[in-house]
Amino acid sequence: MSDQAHAPTARSRVTAPEEDVAEEVLKLGEFQDVDTLTLSEASLVINALMTKRRKDRKERNETDILNATLDYLDAFARFKQKENVEAVERLLSPHKELTKFERAQIGSLCCDSADECKTLIPSLADKISDEDLQELLDEMGKLLSA
Repeated sequence: MSDQAHAPTARSRVTAPEEDVAEEVLKLGEFQDVDTLTLSEASLVINALMTKRRKDRKERNETDILNATLDYLDAFARFKQKENVEAVERLLSPHKELTKFERAQIGSLCCDSADECKTLIPSLADKISDEDLQELLDEMGKLLSA
């Protein structure tokens, strides 16, 4: 039996010098200032487009990827009613201290507590007080049960 060390079973991760990162400091590269949708907003947009295409009897080209995306959004979009999706956007949009990405994450994750939200979205740490964030989350929570 040989005393040779076994080769590692996993390769070390190579990171690109300008990799996009959503940690304490957001580094979103070319997507830094791009409008970002919540999962609920994305669901509304894609479903509305699909409905219009069906109504217009246009070629729908429903690929496996599109169907998988719709299934994902159906499972994870927290707000199903258009009115509630719009209400969440109205709650989030005045918070200009938060990036569009952060607002979309808050609207998609629907955390129960400010602590949970700041754990999942570390870049929020010094941007919004726990009290203000909790108030925002509580208002969004009311829309979940509506």
